[in-house]
Amino acid sequence: MTSNDSASPATAPRDAAPVPADDLALALRLADRADAISRERFRATDLTVTAKPDRTPVTDADRAVEQAIRAELAAARPADAILGEEFGTAGASSRQWILDPIDGTANFMRGVPVWATLIALAVDGVPTVGVVSAPALGRRWWAATGLGAFTTDALDERTGGPRAIRVSGIGALADASLSYNSLKGWDEAGRLPDLVALSRAVWRTRAYGEMWSYMMVAEGQLEIAAEFDLQPYDMAALVPIVQEAGGRFTSADGTAGPWSNSALATNGLLHEQVLSLIGSPNQPN
Repeated sequence: MTSNDSASPATAPRDAAPVPADDLALALRLADRADAISRERFRATDLTVTAKPDRTPVTDADRAVEQAIRAELAAARPADAILGEEFGTAGASSRQWILDPIDGTANFMRGVPVWATLIALAVDGVPTVGVVSAPALGRRWWAATGLGAFTTDALDERTGGPRAIRVSGIGALADASLSYNSLKGWDEAGRLPDLVALSRAVWRTRAYGEMWSYMMVAEGQLEIAAEFDLQPYDMAALVPIVQEAGGRFTSADGTAGPWSNSALATNGLLHEQVLSLIGSPNQPN
């Protein structure tokens, strides 16, 4: 999957400081590189899977994708810092690239197509660029602050390329759709009663999982996505896409950004209502 000129404005002169459009164009090129690696390893019969110290799985594809992106960034943005799931932090800068080479490794290694490479740029801790590339689904989503949010898929390529995306205008919880990712995650966070209360308040509940739930919020197909036990690299790329599509992204307790261990993305209209229901571990509903 390749980027499109209409969504990736021309880069600035070589002596100019990078601007968001340039950073977005770079992020899309990094996603192209990642897709070339991950697509070839998906459903490979010789895929190598090992366990990390926290007992979560990692494949040779996870490592290869992150190494390739880091190499490209070292050449294109040598002064920038990097935070990646597989190889940790490198450098110190107000500009930090945040990488999840394969979000949904468990899906990847079992042949389930719901996984993606997540690439974000945070400036002073605020995600300003986000790319979510899911080659097995034939999908990509991207955004940069002030430049809007876009997506493309096989149908879009046939009908003229990328399209802008926007959250839904549904303003009543009773008409809303929720994706909660996993019951176990809510239970381990001590929030299962909150999820039950929220599920009773909305129209429809599903667990689409991984990055897909948040992209469906950005596209207006869902109104709410939420989960627990997350790291910044699981969330950073999602933030600009949801926000540029008109939604809100916070922790489950209402803290902005990807630096808490939970996520709540909504169409914005329902955000405060959802927060009032899911509360926090120390606040009864």
